[in-house]
Amino acid sequence: MRWTIVGAGAIGGTLGAYMVRAGEDVVFVDADRDHVAAMRAHGLTIRGYAETFTVPVRAYTPEEAPGPIDALLLAVKAQHTEPAVRALLDRMAPGSYVVSLQNGLCEDVLRDIVGAERTVGAFVNFSADYLEPGLVHYGSQGALYLGELDGRTTPRLLALEEALSHWGPVRLTDNIWGYLWGKMGYANMLFATATVDATMADAIDRHRPLMAELAAEIYDVAEREGVRVEGFDAFDPRFFHPRGRDPREVEAAFDRLTAWQRTSEKTKSGIWRDLAVRRRPTEVDVQIGRAAAIGARHGLPMPLTRRLVDIIHDLEQGRRAMSWDNLAELDRLRREGSPR
Repeated sequence: MRWTIVGAGAIGGTLGAYMVRAGEDVVFVDADRDHVAAMRAHGLTIRGYAETFTVPVRAYTPEEAPGPIDALLLAVKAQHTEPAVRALLDRMAPGSYVVSLQNGLCEDVLRDIVGAERTVGAFVNFSADYLEPGLVHYGSQGALYLGELDGRTTPRLLALEEALSHWGPVRLTDNIWGYLWGKMGYANMLFATATVDATMADAIDRHRPLMAELAAEIYDVAEREGVRVEGFDAFDPRFFHPRGRDPREVEAAFDRLTAWQRTSEKTKSGIWRDLAVRRRPTEVDVQIGRAAAIGARHGLPMPLTRRLVDIIHDLEQGRRAMSWDNLAELDRLRREGSPR
């Protein structure tokens, strides 16, 4: 089996490097020509929290990517999902499939492109950053769940589990949508932390009621969609559910979450990095923006999420700066709203 990883950055680069080191047949495809050139010349280096290593890799730009493609492991930014897959459709083998190793609900997009029967869901949550051509920082181990969209356990799912397990513990689930929506609530918090030049843990710690309400807005949508959200690592959506929250349990949940975040070498989110370092658009529209659009179909106003999307757009366009004032603005809006 040949594994074609599209997007050799933080997630794709880390997982793929471990697969290559274990002897898997892996091809990397990336649109960044400098990154491809560096990998060809010097290999791909993973600077990890536990070890640093370099592996020789086969790297290509999309137009150079060899076929036939048996399994396409997609690790590009969510907004690039459709063009990345369509660029390679002519090289996909009969019976091939696509796995979304991305943030958000990209599985829905893939279903429209290749069909539900050729789409495999994945939930990925570990700390990593693309630093420069040929170099990825792997900050801490996290969680990786795989699941068929209909909840079945299939031979391809087992093969995928085996290949990705060279990285670390991979788990199979019959509720992949629960993990994707579970992370979406956490993502709403992380987008908020990216509006200030501070660590994720510090921003969440300082604005706990706001962060709880941001997650709750997302889980309101998930409930209307009929999804049972799942927890991961030190994050448990049950304590941020919009109804029946026990204040003491919420505080304890925040204690666990921020303590866990402070164990990682990666202290700021990839969203913050997109804004402050790489100066490029974030995934806001296809993550929490999309969740807000789904919420609107259910008649949910989601005022905090919608305002947060606007603030991220302002930061992307240089209309405002990172500041604690951004979180204060959101918190005022929270206090003005009706308490749950």
